[in-house]
Amino acid sequence: MTEPVTKPSLVIPQLIVGLGNPEPKYDQTRHNIGFAAIDALSRSWHIPLGENRKFQGEYGEGIARGSHKIRLLKPLTYMNRSGQSIQAVTSWYKLPPESVLVIYDDMDLPLGKTRLRLSGSAGGHNGMKSAIAHLNTQNFPRLRIGIGKPNDSDNSESISHVLGKFSAAETQLISVLLQFVVECVEFSLKQGIEKAMNRCNSHTIKLSP
Repeated sequence: MTEPVTKPSLVIPQLIVGLGNPEPKYDQTRHNIGFAAIDALSRSWHIPLGENRKFQGEYGEGIARGSHKIRLLKPLTYMNRSGQSIQAVTSWYKLPPESVLVIYDDMDLPLGKTRLRLSGSAGGHNGMKSAIAHLNTQNFPRLRIGIGKPNDSDNSESISHVLGKFSAAETQLISVLLQFVVECVEFSLKQGIEKAMNRCNSHTIKLSP
């Protein structure tokens, strides 16, 4: 008698985290694109965010469009301690790591490109290193948003690029891109991360000249 083939269960996010730094000087910087994504989701779903000391972050919960209950989080611990805030929420609500979708910036992806994955390494990103350390696994979904690389690969150039603000033209593109990110996340809530990967990874946002 053959064993019944069990279909792998859908990975549906319950907590969506955007990585960034809390001070006003980091607003609208490339490194804070994760915060911008959470703000876009908050606006789109009418889920207000407020500071939650227990969770060490800005937190909100509500119903995503046409979906189930969802939690949004912007850790206020600074980037390299993001995992503390994420762990505070997952421990309190007893959420499994695979239900946490983390959104953050990626210099290795060009501006306008997104990459959704079910798991993976930190790839040198300090916020993700902290998330992996505190969740004690790499097996949780992540959505990387491309911020492009500076022309000069010098380390100081990279730091000023990451912590720099988008140009006026780039800001226009980011506005369209964040709307696409909202669509990707909504799709992953309805169909699961794996199906959403096909959609989110094959698309590049470009501004018409």
